[in-house]
Amino acid sequence: MSFTEQLRKENDDIFQLIFEHPFVEGIGKGSVPNEAMEHYIKADFEYLNAFMKIYGIAISKSSNRDDIHYFFNKMKFILDDEIHPHHNFCAYIGVPYEALQGHPLPPTADHYVKHMMYHAQTGTLAETLGALLPCPWTYQEIGKELMKKYEPTESHPFYQWITFYGDTGARNVTAEMRERLDTLAESSSPIEKQHISEAFRKSCELELAFWEMAYTCEEWPSKRKVMK
Repeated sequence: MSFTEQLRKENDDIFQLIFEHPFVEGIGKGSVPNEAMEHYIKADFEYLNAFMKIYGIAISKSSNRDDIHYFFNKMKFILDDEIHPHHNFCAYIGVPYEALQGHPLPPTADHYVKHMMYHAQTGTLAETLGALLPCPWTYQEIGKELMKKYEPTESHPFYQWITFYGDTGARNVTAEMRERLDTLAESSSPIEKQHISEAFRKSCELELAFWEMAYTCEEWPSKRKVMK
C-alpha cells in the first residue's frame, strides 16, 4: 500500500461524511439553496486564490525545474480551468461571477487557508502537499460518487460541475499530486510522515467544514443577527 493509499484509508470516515453532506447531496439532486451557493462561491474564489499562493511557496522550496514546472502548471489549472465549475454555479443562481469576487473569508475558510499556509511556511515540500491534497482528492471523489449515484445528463443543472470533477481534469490533478507525495514520502522520516498525516487529516476535516460553512452561510460572530 502506498503512502497516499494509507492516508485515504485512514480518512475514509471523513470522505464518507463529505459524500453525505446535504450541500453535496444537493448538487447531485440538482437543488441547492441560492444563498448557500452564493456563500460557497464567494469563499471558494478567495480560497483558490490562496491555494495558488501556496503553490508559489512550494515553487520557492523546489530544488529542480521539474517541480517548478509542476506547481506552475497547477496554478494555470486553477486560473484557466477551475473557473468553469464556478460559472456553472453562478448560472444556476443567476448572479454574475464578478459580483461574488473579493469578499472576506468566513471563519472556516479563513482557518483552512491559514492551516495550509502554516504547513507551507514551516514544513517540508511533502508536508505542503499533504495539506493541499485533500482539496482536489475529495472533489474528484465527490464528482465520481455523484456521477455513479445520479447518472446526470446534460439537462442536469450541475452537469458541468459534476463531470468536471468526476470525469476530467480533477482526476489528473489528484493522481499527479499523489504520485509526487508518494515519491517524497519514500525518503521522509517517521516524524515527517506523521506531520504529513496530521496535515492531511486536518485538511480533510476542513473540507467537510467548508461544505457546512457554505450550507449554513456561516459568518463571523459580530455579523450574526441577534435573535430577540
